[in-house]
Amino acid sequence: MTYAWVALGGALGSMARFWMANAVAAVTGAAFPWGTLGINIIGSFVIGLFFALTGPGGRFDVPSDARIFVMVGICGGFTTFSSFSLQTLLMLQDGQIVRAGAYILGSVVLCLLFVWLGTLLAFAR
Repeated sequence: MTYAWVALGGALGSMARFWMANAVAAVTGAAFPWGTLGINIIGSFVIGLFFALTGPGGRFDVPSDARIFVMVGICGGFTTFSSFSLQTLLMLQDGQIVRAGAYILGSVVLCLLFVWLGTLLAFAR
């Protein structure tokens, strides 16, 4: 049943991302990805808030499927940047500064490199 919650949450998050990106682009234009930036900011806020409210020592005791539905499903469908942000924050709070820095640098640099390589491969003749 857990996979069903992830799938449902992911579908809802993806639809919300698609709607928000288009709605913001209709207002601001496509010159800068304001919608995606907003999505990443909102998703990071929501996953942090929900993690703190429902995690160990949080104010609310919710079933693990509810946490997975929101954090993996909805937030993951809305933006995977929220997962990246939470994982980085947890490493920093745990005093793993070098590991967090490596994760940030690796994520940004390697993801940019591989999206570039993917486009090169797609356009190769």
